[in-house]
Amino acid sequence: MATGKQPLPNAPRKRAQRLVINASHVAATHTYLAFTAFGLTLFLGSALHHKKIVKNGVAGYPGLNGFHPSQPHTHSSDVWSVEVTSFARASSLYLCSISSQDHQTPIGQAFCLLWVLFGHWRVVVGCLSRPNDDHDVHDVLMIAYILCNVPWMWGGVLCTPVGHRKSASAFFVSIIPMIYFFIQHKIHRIPGAYTRYSFFEWSLILLDVLFDSIAELDFKDSNLQRTQPALTLSPDARAALGLISDVYLSYLFWSIFTSLLTTLFYFSVWELALSGSELSLLVLLSPVLLGIRPLHSWALTRSGQVTLRAVAILTGLGSYALNSPLHRLFVVNFANVVLLIGQTADWSAGKDGYQGLLLGLGLVSLSLAKHANHSTNPVWPMLNEESGGYNKTGIFLALFALYELATRPSVVPETQKEEKQKSSSKGNSKVSSDGWLVASIALGSMIFTLHCFLIDPSTIIAWSWTGYKDGQPKGPLPHLHGSLTLIAQAVGLAMSTVLPGCWLSSPLCAFVMYRFRDWTGFVGGLNLAVFVMSNKAGRTYFTAFFVTVLLILADVWTVAYAFVPGGTYLRERSDLKRTVPNTVPSSAGFLARHLLTLFSLSAVLVTIYRWAPIGPIPYKSGTGLFNAGIWTVHFGIDNIGHDSQRLIRDLNMELDVIGLLETDLHRPVYGNRDLTRLALEDLGYYVDLGPGPNMHTWGAALLSKFPIVHSQHHLLPSPHGELAPAIEAVLDVYGTEVTVVVSHNGQEQDPLDRELQSEELARIMAKSYPRPVIFLGYVVTKPHASRPAPYEILVHDGIVHDIDPEDWDRWCEYILYRGLYRTAYARVSRGIVTDTELQIGQFVVPRHGFQLVNQTLEDRMLRSWKENLPEDHWFPMEYYGNENEGGVKGHYYHVFNTPLYYKLPEGAQV
Repeated sequence: MATGKQPLPNAPRKRAQRLVINASHVAATHTYLAFTAFGLTLFLGSALHHKKIVKNGVAGYPGLNGFHPSQPHTHSSDVWSVEVTSFARASSLYLCSISSQDHQTPIGQAFCLLWVLFGHWRVVVGCLSRPNDDHDVHDVLMIAYILCNVPWMWGGVLCTPVGHRKSASAFFVSIIPMIYFFIQHKIHRIPGAYTRYSFFEWSLILLDVLFDSIAELDFKDSNLQRTQPALTLSPDARAALGLISDVYLSYLFWSIFTSLLTTLFYFSVWELALSGSELSLLVLLSPVLLGIRPLHSWALTRSGQVTLRAVAILTGLGSYALNSPLHRLFVVNFANVVLLIGQTADWSAGKDGYQGLLLGLGLVSLSLAKHANHSTNPVWPMLNEESGGYNKTGIFLALFALYELATRPSVVPETQKEEKQKSSSKGNSKVSSDGWLVASIALGSMIFTLHCFLIDPSTIIAWSWTGYKDGQPKGPLPHLHGSLTLIAQAVGLAMSTVLPGCWLSSPLCAFVMYRFRDWTGFVGGLNLAVFVMSNKAGRTYFTAFFVTVLLILADVWTVAYAFVPGGTYLRERSDLKRTVPNTVPSSAGFLARHLLTLFSLSAVLVTIYRWAPIGPIPYKSGTGLFNAGIWTVHFGIDNIGHDSQRLIRDLNMELDVIGLLETDLHRPVYGNRDLTRLALEDLGYYVDLGPGPNMHTWGAALLSKFPIVHSQHHLLPSPHGELAPAIEAVLDVYGTEVTVVVSHNGQEQDPLDRELQSEELARIMAKSYPRPVIFLGYVVTKPHASRPAPYEILVHDGIVHDIDPEDWDRWCEYILYRGLYRTAYARVSRGIVTDTELQIGQFVVPRHGFQLVNQTLEDRMLRSWKENLPEDHWFPMEYYGNENEGGVKGHYYHVFNTPLYYKLPEGAQV
């Protein structure tokens, strides 16, 4: 890169820096890591599983055994010992082989090679022989490890100093009593023998580590070093590598920043009130600490930037391994404090154009990652391997990005850098005295706008979606058209690098998205994405994030006003929080535009890859049977704070029609997620999401294996309490049109709301009489409760039947129906997915053209055993069980402990 100055003709050329590694440091690192790994395993096992560890099949309790817990905390120590320690051990082994060749030893090169091969095999077997659930496998690998140690230590004694001989001798001597006590335990089953064997086994571990640690002295004596010439990348290649690293670090910034809300609001959604966790939002004000001048000066240095980012990233991403939601919250809070100090210090360094570009590229990366990972960010703490996370991969890539940042050649000499910092400081004071408040509000509102609308490509679609008409969607579909949002983001960011702005980047687009629906509203949302991504904003970060905090709270309170003080003033007032950021042009480079092109193409490829070539197919196609269910899934957060999409998908009750409630997750506090994406793409459903986030409800969703002919979204009357959503959809079920209504009524604190909502739902169901109807809803009423309670209003005024009027043990979820034969009904326990059970019913569609009306109670209540019905009427058998045994992942038929089955009445028209 040209600096504008030419070197003097006779000036000495600066020699390329060379990387020098002191071999003794590698050996010392291996020693410390090994002791830490084994000590951590011993500590966690003793602290968390003491009784299981000191109990075995021969002596009972107490007595040591080979138990190794498979819980995440102890598994993490295994990962440490295997992945980290073994890497250091392999490096030390490599240096040992070099050291042995440098020594004047009596052994030849052939023996040296054989010795090194045994050392490598010893490392591999050592990785595999860590404690596991199969004791026999562990024993065989442990014996193999000891056998490999014999030639390894013998060669080490010959090749290296006397110190090796003492530890090797102690190792070999310890093997004898260890084998003796192992035989006493395994063959003769002598109580206490395994305890003594365990002492010698752990002694071998310590002696093994001590044997390898003596290599440090050997390396020091031989002054062994490995020197590597500096990386000689061309300036363009190094610039590309630097940009890629910075983009990934920006992606991690957005990931940790957005994870704060999803982590803290776990407590709020379970309390449905202010829980105190909301105070965690105050960590977003941590940039105020940059007022401490020494901290600010250090944060601007290379070492400060690397340290702050490393601490924030490793703690923020690593918090996924904690099982306790409260512990995760504490760690994520700390990570955000450190992260924002480092990030805002970097923003204040006078590189606004480049920093604005990185902020946008990181956001596009986040949106792309969520688009590819079923609307969830793979490195969020709320995900792990079971729920779709790639947390370890994220940490692994972060280490490379941090290393690149730490070793990146400095373009500006230190003296010039100090002058630039002083100049930047003066510029900041000018902004502070002239327009810091306006700049802060602009930045704060921009951060909120990006967070609210653009961290997931389907959020703008949810704002415009209204359902189906004539068998076709009236607007864009998230899984098919989400890539258009990503492309719009990329276009906006590219515009900021080449154009000062054009008609596309207009704040009018926010009004279009807010006012219109379907494709028109979506186009307005795309223009909003272009507009926001083509802007940049100023400094004064404390005030900026204070504005962000206020807007985040306002965004939640538009729907949660019933549970917070003063919330009524923000009821349905999303217009009050649509602040548009100031337009500040920025510059960017050629490489960034290539990245944006790559991101756009990747979004399209993800869409094509996930595009199912065959439409949804009913589970019992051709039989006239179908299963319908209702489930309140509590915002897609399970009992321990993880995303529950996969848990919902894996509860396979062969449901053809599903009503899901509390599903409007397109808000920052829920991570702007689409709870239907995984079921849609993996199981194959048509999907209709209820009133969008602009309607301020908790949300409803309908998933159907049958084509959706027509659908309409309703806001049920709610004069006092929370707004109640409903979906009215007409499905083509085996050629018969069936109306399905999915709704979430208000709580018992607002009886008038529930009465009015029930009357509206009854009207919706009655107007389609005698067409078949299924009602899947959250009602909050006792069975057979008289009006003004919802039950009587819904059943009598809606002209529908209760799925089983003899089930008296219900309160919130109900299935009602009309014009269909009901053949089975079951209640399935929730497991750890949510706080509410799943209710399912099985129905048979009458013969085409026949209208089933005036069914008597006797015809509807002809109970039967499943054995008296064809097998295709049976619900899945694997869910028989109880809370102690049986079932699948905590799900089982409860209340009745079995599904209830019903015979078809005599003369049924099927």
